[in-house]
Amino acid sequence: MNSILVTGGAGFVGSNFVKYLIDKHPSYKIVVVDSLTYAGDEGNLDSVKNSKNYTFVKGNICDRDLMERVFQHYIVQGVIHLAAESHVDNSISGPDVFIETNVKGTFTLLDVAYKYWMEKPFVIKNGFEKARFLHVSTDEVYGTLGETGLFTESTPYAPNSPYSASKASSDLIVRSYFHTYGLNVVITNCSNNYGPNQHDEKLIPTVIRKALSGEAIPIYGDGKNIRDWLYVLDHCTGIEAVYDSGNAGEVYNIGGRNERDNNYIATKICEILDELVPKDTSYKDQITYVEDRAGHDYRYAIDASKIEKKLGWKANENFETGILKTVEFYVNKYKK
Repeated sequence: MNSILVTGGAGFVGSNFVKYLIDKHPSYKIVVVDSLTYAGDEGNLDSVKNSKNYTFVKGNICDRDLMERVFQHYIVQGVIHLAAESHVDNSISGPDVFIETNVKGTFTLLDVAYKYWMEKPFVIKNGFEKARFLHVSTDEVYGTLGETGLFTESTPYAPNSPYSASKASSDLIVRSYFHTYGLNVVITNCSNNYGPNQHDEKLIPTVIRKALSGEAIPIYGDGKNIRDWLYVLDHCTGIEAVYDSGNAGEVYNIGGRNERDNNYIATKICEILDELVPKDTSYKDQITYVEDRAGHDYRYAIDASKIEKKLGWKANENFETGILKTVEFYVNKYKK
């Protein structure tokens, strides 16, 4: 059985990806490693915990001894590396854990994979000819855009927060293991994800949670910051496409082609809540503008042409269909 290690599998994207993979590929052995920090919840994986091809290991990717034991015990043939500290506000107030997890953790995994799969640089061990390391990153490594333009795979890196700087660093370490050692790596840089199981601290769950609790809905600055929104299941299919068919050493940007500013996001969610959970006044009345985040990037937008043309991937959800599914999920969660 082909064993694939998914790091951060109890988190938002990770749990959605693990469930997708187990359902679609029952012949794969899925080994999840997650340290279950505040952003990880093993309950996100309850629907697959009894699956014969699923194993959960609680542990930190910085723990080299543990990672070596996992590779050896499960004969890991592939890595989908999702484990990361990812909240920009937290990286501003406490950047050290971002460097530890995102930089050191990625290096540790890479080096363990290299030594387990390869005899020496560019010489692969027998039985690991198809072994591959996929590193999931973010569009935030490219910095910020003005009113026009899109991030492409050749856009120079210009990270503006400790979070994005730590991810940019990890991307470059992954790249180095391809060029120096010949390790079979691919990198994906995605736009803002949304959907089921996202942590409460993120924008969309926060808007829904605050609205339902009758609290002020906080929007940074003037609310005109723009993001390209990608429904999490579309991200999962993109990861699979790159893992299966991407060229070694290359980068693939995964974007939803759904640019929306924060004002639109909050207003749209409130309109859906007005329909699903009506009250005397509109939820829009709770929208409140707060002091802007330090170094807040104005706009991110991804050109997904490469993955669309080269690998035949395309996002299935537009923002309006995806946000409806998302709001319904959180209404169910928060109203329990």
